[in-house]
Amino acid sequence: MITILVTGGNGQLASCIKDVEKQYDDLNVIYTDYLELDICDLNQVQAFFKTNKQINYCINCAAYTAVDKAETEVEKAFEINAKGAKNLALACNEYGVILIHISTDFVFDGEKREPYIETDLAKPISVYGASKLQGELEILQILKEHFIIRTSWLYSEYGGNFMKTMLRLAETREEISVVSDQIGTPTYAGDLAQVVIDIINLKSHNYGVYHYSNEGVASWFDFAKAIFEETNTEIKVNSINTEDYPTPAKRPDFSVMDKTKIKTALKIEIPFWRDSLENVLK
Repeated sequence: MITILVTGGNGQLASCIKDVEKQYDDLNVIYTDYLELDICDLNQVQAFFKTNKQINYCINCAAYTAVDKAETEVEKAFEINAKGAKNLALACNEYGVILIHISTDFVFDGEKREPYIETDLAKPISVYGASKLQGELEILQILKEHFIIRTSWLYSEYGGNFMKTMLRLAETREEISVVSDQIGTPTYAGDLAQVVIDIINLKSHNYGVYHYSNEGVASWFDFAKAIFEETNTEIKVNSINTEDYPTPAKRPDFSVMDKTKIKTALKIEIPFWRDSLENVLK
């Protein structure tokens, strides 16, 4: 029996992990949210690991993800995304637990024009991106046995996300404007959840930083159009530039990630983003 601790247990990725892990009889998964385990409190984290000595893996889904709010809630973003990651790394190191930490494409500045590889220079342009990068660096300094998985544009049937926002707006609007000059890849959280469980089931020791998103390239405009096409929703979608829709946090113009490393290490095939979207909406 493999025992797994999942932090951020009520979020969309953890919810997808709940769906995936039901298929495996030899997994014992403990889900915690901040009420059961505040990762920002080192004493609490260490006490939890001491009480639950059987933990083999920790999947850190806990994160501060309010990208725009982070610009004013700097301390809170770093507290959760950097200090929280550090505390988990310290406890994992002490108790021999393998850490699987979820990071983001926002660690890059978006100035590259070809897919980012894991060794490209991380240069965040937002507080959120900076706090997530600091979390990565804390883990790298403390813990050898880790997987850091950078992902992008996560959506699912759970929680709040772009797909659900678009569907909600379509209920009350006849037209909508979406930026078309930010390029990346939508990623279904259920596909990422499966990859995380695959890492555990493979008992892989290929530790390090990995990129995972669905295959393909899209703008937010493309993503919105696809959502409405797949649901046969009648709504006009206008293409606008980032400068027409200013936000407190700057986003990378281009954050497509190269997945060669994770595909090679795990021998996996990654679904095309539009195919996953179609499956979710069904």
